[in-house]
Amino acid sequence: MTDFKYIIIGAGMMGSAAARHLSQMTDGVALIGPAEPADRKNHRGVFASHYDEARITRGFDGDRIWGTLAVRSLARYAEIEAASGIPFYSEVGCLFTGEAPVSDASYVSRALTNSAKLGLQIQAIKPDAVPERFPMFALPSEHHGYFEARNAGYVNPRALVRAQVVIAEKQGVTVLRQTATRVRNDAGHVLVETADGNSYTADKVLVAAGGFTNMAEILPRPVDMAATGRTIVFFELDEAKQALFKGMPSTIVLADNDDDVVYILPPVRYPDGKVYLKIGGEGEKGALSSLNEAVSWFQSDGSLGEVDYLTKRALSLMPDLAGAPVTSGSCVASITKTGYPYIGYTDAPNIAVLTGGNFVAAKSSDEIGRLGAQLLFDGALQEREFAAAMNPVFI
Repeated sequence: MTDFKYIIIGAGMMGSAAARHLSQMTDGVALIGPAEPADRKNHRGVFASHYDEARITRGFDGDRIWGTLAVRSLARYAEIEAASGIPFYSEVGCLFTGEAPVSDASYVSRALTNSAKLGLQIQAIKPDAVPERFPMFALPSEHHGYFEARNAGYVNPRALVRAQVVIAEKQGVTVLRQTATRVRNDAGHVLVETADGNSYTADKVLVAAGGFTNMAEILPRPVDMAATGRTIVFFELDEAKQALFKGMPSTIVLADNDDDVVYILPPVRYPDGKVYLKIGGEGEKGALSSLNEAVSWFQSDGSLGEVDYLTKRALSLMPDLAGAPVTSGSCVASITKTGYPYIGYTDAPNIAVLTGGNFVAAKSSDEIGRLGAQLLFDGALQEREFAAAMNPVFI
């Protein structure tokens, strides 16, 4: 007899969502994963990229699958908030800006097509009307705006994970605040060993360890996925500057070169009591291949070169930020070979994997977690259009 029917390894955005959904289907579920470290700079164990206060959420997306995952998750935000008593969603809208699309293959053209199929309400704003509508920006004169006012804005990822765990525990999930270090088949069941020296058995295991998935002996063989460092820049806003950015939506500024695309979060109050406006990008490509490399990156303030680039980019797009104190931070993006989450079984029929946020999954994590729960409970994904796209690729 095993300790649990199912063990989910990784108590981040995907794993906690999977635990909530799976515990609606069955009992005997355990969720293994450490809590956020109290001292980030001196912590030597695993981290998670949800240790933050704001991630953009929206349905407008040039990829149909990612748009669908987001819309399904957004539809459950209110339910999760009500059941947990933890608010995490701010509906401030999401603005995309960029030059007019030149072909049907462009990101904006594809996003508009997908939005129509998903029933989204997107307001197209001509370049001459953008400055009046969004005076906090000094965008290029040729930039059009595409504004999703409803069911878009940002989520607090810390609070969303807390909400998922609270509900999962109410539904009978055993939460073990430990770090899994080894997973193996043992006489017809799965044995999970932790850094604390404990071991637990289950009929099936789902590995949802994010960027750390390949950095321990928790899969029969590694998935084809790169854990890449990302730098974030924060502008601290006093009351006067907060007033200048009042009413600002979450924003994504497109560019000819994908590496120059930036995302911007509106003013958000952080645990230190201060209000910050955050900007990040997708230009960094360096892979983190070991646990020590990943830990060192999470303990850092990111890349100095990227901090300089993002600071200059922010000031060019939002001149009113001039004079605001600047700090920076780091997180990790898990980039899969397919560009979609990996949701499927490994070579072992009782060990499955759920990973690969591709730097856009926070908003969609509840639906991704639901698919992971379905995989464990049913043995396969029922959504045929998703199943093939999300097959894990192993090295």
